[in-house]
Amino acid sequence: MSQMMKPVMLIAGAALAVMSLSASARTETSTAAAETRQVSAPAQVTTSSAFPQKATVGGRAVQLNGAGTRFRAVFQVYRAALYTEKPVQQYGELSNAGEAKRIHMVMLREVNANELGGMFVRGIQENLDKASAAKLMPAMLRMSALFNEYKKLEAGDQVLLDWIPGKGTVVTVKGSIAGESIPEAQFYQSLAGIWLGPTPADWKLRDAMLGVKATTDTANRN
Repeated sequence: MSQMMKPVMLIAGAALAVMSLSASARTETSTAAAETRQVSAPAQVTTSSAFPQKATVGGRAVQLNGAGTRFRAVFQVYRAALYTEKPVQQYGELSNAGEAKRIHMVMLREVNANELGGMFVRGIQENLDKASAAKLMPAMLRMSALFNEYKKLEAGDQVLLDWIPGKGTVVTVKGSIAGESIPEAQFYQSLAGIWLGPTPADWKLRDAMLGVKATTDTANRN
């Protein structure tokens, strides 16, 4: 081999080595990024899968308190779960504004989003006296308006109703935060009352979310 060819081959060999190391580094970086995305991806709840046992609300850990299915006549409308920082079995135990809470809903059939927002307002009113309802009317109207941009919710779509201490009620629809937070603590308590209050939308669902056995009285109400 000529003396002139040796430097050329050495340079070529070095270039190949650098290219190989660069490709290996890119592969490792891509793999690490993919693993990070996989680990950080939130748990997805489908129409048939179970709700996760744990969740995070505003950076605070909450646990599944109970879950059930909302029926209208013989039709399944949505599944709902209650998450709290500590187990609760009564509606009044949710009144601590210093603790994070979540109501997680998964649609089981197509629902008109505007009607759902309206049902939330009516459900709140049914569990309040007139004076309290009048006081919370501005918050209820903001809540109803959050759903105006959504024409409908389809089977599998999810709604999160979170109480974040120091911030307020945060509504997430189909993975996106809807509107601004609602700061009044009484509003979230009244919102939770739709499912868990003295006049719940579904008595069996109330008992399921509170993690208590249905009594003969409540079992016969729906």
